[in-house]
Amino acid sequence: MISYIIPTKDRHEELMRTLGEINRLGRQVGMGGAEVVVVDNASSNPVELPDQLPCGTGVKTVRLEKNIGAAARNIAAQHADERCDWLVMLDDDSAPMDSAFEVAIRRASPDVAAISADVFLGQSEESVIRREDGGLPEVFVGCGVAIRRDAFIDAGGYDEKFGFYAEEYDLSAKLMLSGKRIEFSPIFRVLHHKTRAGRDMNLIVQRLVRNNAWAIQRYAPLGVLDKELARSKERCRFIAQKENAMPGFEAGLAELEETIGAQRRTPMDDAMWDRFTGLAAAREAIGVRLPRGTETVQIIAEGKNAHVVRRAIRDLGVTVVESGGQVRVIGTMSPGPMIDALEHAGSGSPVVAPWLCAKKQSIFGDVVAGFAA
Repeated sequence: MISYIIPTKDRHEELMRTLGEINRLGRQVGMGGAEVVVVDNASSNPVELPDQLPCGTGVKTVRLEKNIGAAARNIAAQHADERCDWLVMLDDDSAPMDSAFEVAIRRASPDVAAISADVFLGQSEESVIRREDGGLPEVFVGCGVAIRRDAFIDAGGYDEKFGFYAEEYDLSAKLMLSGKRIEFSPIFRVLHHKTRAGRDMNLIVQRLVRNNAWAIQRYAPLGVLDKELARSKERCRFIAQKENAMPGFEAGLAELEETIGAQRRTPMDDAMWDRFTGLAAAREAIGVRLPRGTETVQIIAEGKNAHVVRRAIRDLGVTVVESGGQVRVIGTMSPGPMIDALEHAGSGSPVVAPWLCAKKQSIFGDVVAGFAA
């Protein structure tokens, strides 16, 4: 059985739209049934919902008197039906585009704790703008992921101190440290309307500065800790400048200085950290896909963890050039921007994507094509 987990606050219209999209999926008897657990994060007007959707899927509503951010998902997990095996985490403005993710869940090997979705941005399937930013090979995006309920509970769920934004990095790290893996599934497709209502960019940037650094402080090996912290701050500065949110950036730095010393360190070893940052995936994919004899590559569509892509190329003894490389390598480890860049790369020199696991798959199980040109 699956439980859809949806925290919400003051976005009733978006929530009702999401419930309507879940209703389209039917009762999902192939999964042993489904339910929806909505946690009202202290909305100004309390959320009131029927006990079931028109299709017969049950609905539970839990009202909180305090907004606890993403940790509301922990409360929802506690209220999930005891028969539930998987928690499908959504935002109140995101929903599966179809039921193919059921196949991904049924295929998951026992060591896979979470299956992250291919998340699209748009108001409808016919008007998709692009894919969602964020995430890494083994870091999911919170608006579209299925997590084994027992693994979620054993890991302690989301840390309430994070609130919203980058909280997925902390939970992904805890799942990995427990011996589990996180997989990306291109047949698990989620549409995220991503309404701007209630999105304060200064607060978002403040949280990104603090929360990303907290995750690094907790889990990075000592040998790379300082460099990773500096890199995270610079990336957040870039985002703040782009979004005109420098006050949020400065507030985040101030808050980080006060709180970073309180973060309990449970560092990963080097091999696990390479998985966490995507370096292990980049080394494998680029090593396999780069044509024999390649001497120069050009990095295109640089984004999150572009430094990881550069290092993987450098470790192969290949030279990175600004233009005219024999091969183009996509310079991000985030799945959405990576796949978008591949699909829009156009003609010219061959294009290599730095993941092997991001494949076009059939719901019947066969790999149709790898993301390489």
